[in-house]
Amino acid sequence: MKKIRLSKLFNEFFHSEKTSGLLLIGCTILSIIIANTSLGPGYLHFWHHSIGFNVPYIDLYHPIEYWVNDGLMAIFFLMIGLEIERELYAGELSNVRNALLPVFAAIGGMVTPALFHYLLNHGTDTQGGIGIPMATDIAFALGILSLLGNKVPPSLKIFLTALAIIDDLGAILVIAVFYTKGFSLLYFGLSMAIFGLLLVFNRLRIRHLIFYLLPGILMWYCMLKSGVHATISGILLAFAIPFGDGGERSPSYKLQHWLHKPVAFVILPIFALANTGILFSADWYRGYGTKNSLGIISGLVLGKPVGILLFCFAAIKLRISRLPADINWLHIAGAGILAGIGFTMSIFITLLAFDHAETIVDAKIAVLSASVLAGILGFLVLRMISGKSEVRGQRSKVGRS
Repeated sequence: MKKIRLSKLFNEFFHSEKTSGLLLIGCTILSIIIANTSLGPGYLHFWHHSIGFNVPYIDLYHPIEYWVNDGLMAIFFLMIGLEIERELYAGELSNVRNALLPVFAAIGGMVTPALFHYLLNHGTDTQGGIGIPMATDIAFALGILSLLGNKVPPSLKIFLTALAIIDDLGAILVIAVFYTKGFSLLYFGLSMAIFGLLLVFNRLRIRHLIFYLLPGILMWYCMLKSGVHATISGILLAFAIPFGDGGERSPSYKLQHWLHKPVAFVILPIFALANTGILFSADWYRGYGTKNSLGIISGLVLGKPVGILLFCFAAIKLRISRLPADINWLHIAGAGILAGIGFTMSIFITLLAFDHAETIVDAKIAVLSASVLAGILGFLVLRMISGKSEVRGQRSKVGRS
């Protein structure tokens, strides 16, 4: 069997996400603890304190939480866009046969959880939360996977990473289509005109990043004013930046390389601190009985692995794709369970889907609970598989001797 070699940038991505996942866990726990102490009111008020400025025709005076979710997260989506671009041009998704398995897995991992939520919430006030269990958190999922070390087959790392990236792309499309509020054709047209200009720069082989980043900021502002969520501008900017041959001197590689650590160790932890400061009331657990919470938890914990397994099985049986040689169906099941860690994207969609504070808190608790459960179950399943593989390997060595 040909040994799979992981690219330098993939290894860098995997290890940064692995550490970021552990850091996110720490920030989430810290945020919840602070919110439920005497420091809680001041801590929660801090994130709602407005900063910025107002000048004629430009309103940039918003709460800190708003800047985190609409500003810093646009940079997160920029990096995700660069990851998607690299996978499409030079990574696992560049080979159609290889790409189709995680593509089918991602589709199953989005459609089935959404169906679980829809069946429970159809016709209710919380029907808009259908997108919440569709998402997979790359940092958390890879962070849990990394705890197994070298016991995890390289193909499984690639499969889960590709699945999560495609899943994020799907979540971005869901945000753009279903969570747009107060649409302005004028500002949307201006943002698309700027995007078109950036594509012209790309065709003219303009490689200096400043010619993309400065107009990209203006595109972000126009997208913000258009009603379409401003983070979409990060994805558009990523696909406008020249990829070239994908080498270390290409603008895409340079920006992606530079963004890894700020996103992993600054932006995502700040997002966790800003959005997981959940104040638990005396009867906080009653939220588990709501249809929305049940839809989120069942979608992430059950819908994700079921959808991923079924769609992968269909793709292989129809000979559309193939199962990598170093992984089996139990590996796919374990990865499917880990994909139920929604966290960042699920909380992000929660904030877009609902306005009522109590509904948001209940949804956040459901997301956190489902993510913890999916992380523990996925880890245990994959550790069990790895243990059995080691035993078989030791027995085969004994047999050969």
